[in-house]
Formats: sequence, structure tokens, C-alpha cells
Amino acid sequence: MPRSRSTEELTALGAPVALRDGSHVRIRQWSPSDRESLVRGFYRLSPTSSYRRFLSAAPVLTSAMLHQLTDIDHRDHEAILALDEREKEGLGVAHYVRSIERPELAEVALTVIDDWQGRGLGTLLLEVISARARQEGIKTFSALMLAENREMRDLLDRLGPARVIDQEPGTVEVEVAIPDTEVAPELQELLRIAARHVARSSGAGSGS
Repeated sequence: MPRSRSTEELTALGAPVALRDGSHVRIRQWSPSDRESLVRGFYRLSPTSSYRRFLSAAPVLTSAMLHQLTDIDHRDHEAILALDEREKEGLGVAHYVRSIERPELAEVALTVIDDWQGRGLGTLLLEVISARARQEGIKTFSALMLAENREMRDLLDRLGPARVIDQEPGTVEVEVAIPDTEVAPELQELLRIAARHVARSSGAGSGS
């Protein structure tokens, strides 16, 4: 009978997934050891990709930005990574951050390095971060993006019709309901372990 991977094993090994172009990546939750990989990935982004992600020119990753991106509790702020097969380099990351005012809403953001765009990696990351959000009781994603960022808008439209809730010169904010759909079989164990890990962490922090 096959053994279920522990959280530590899953963090180290990730779930191997084939993309639509036949290339392979590994998908797992964020770990504190991924800080350097995130920094390297940041500096591999083209100016256009960086501007689309941060809505401003950001050639330098400041300590404040790094803290914001890596302050992950796996409940109100989750991050899912895509790494190469050898687990050496980050290829993309998806975040959600839960709204304090609306706990069933979270802001979602996706980043994929330029060399790996157009292969289905963004779709995969959105699928996994959506499933994690549903596990934590989040029902709706919001996203603030450049009005010209059709790629991100098309990704969100895969979840369902995106509703424009605010529009400023050059930017648009949308909301989309997270559908209750199953993820690929190779990722189901990752999500089950992630949920158990969060539940154990919550129990350890509560007194009785």
C-alpha cells in the first residue's frame, strides 16, 4: 500500500506535473527556504512582465516588497510555487491574500517568468491556488491589473465571468467567483496535505 507523503516530503519534492507543451514542473506550497529563488525569479522578469505584476516599474526588490511577498501563513496568505524539475529555480508563483473586511474574498496575483509564459503554467497555478482558497473558505477572487493585461483577464475568465468593480485610468479591478471544481489527480494529494498541515498548525496554536 503506497504511503502518503508527509508535509515535509511534499515541500521538498513537490508534485510533478506535465504542462500542455510536454514540459514538466513541480508544484508545491511556499517554504521559507524559497526566498532566494523568489529573488532570482524577480530579476528574470522582463520590464513588461514586472510592470504588469507590480503596476509600476520595479527594477529593485526592496526589503518591504520581499516581506510582503514572503509573509505567508498558508491560511490568510497562501503562495503556490512552480519550480523546474530539479527544484533549483522558480518559474512562477501564485498568491492570494484574504480580505479583512470580507473574509470570503481574497486578492489573487500570478507571476510567470517570461521564458515559461504561454505554456499553460499560469493556468495550472491559478487552478491550484483556487483549490487552496476554497479549502480555506474563500469563495471569490479579486484582481487589480493593467487594463491592457489581456493575459491575466483571460486567465481569470477560465474561472468564470469576471465582474468589473472599479476602473481607473490604465487599471481595472475585477471579481470572479471561484468554481467548485476538482484539480488534476496528481495535485489532489498536495491539497489534502496542505489542508491537514494548516489544521495541525491551527490546533497547535490554540489553548484549551
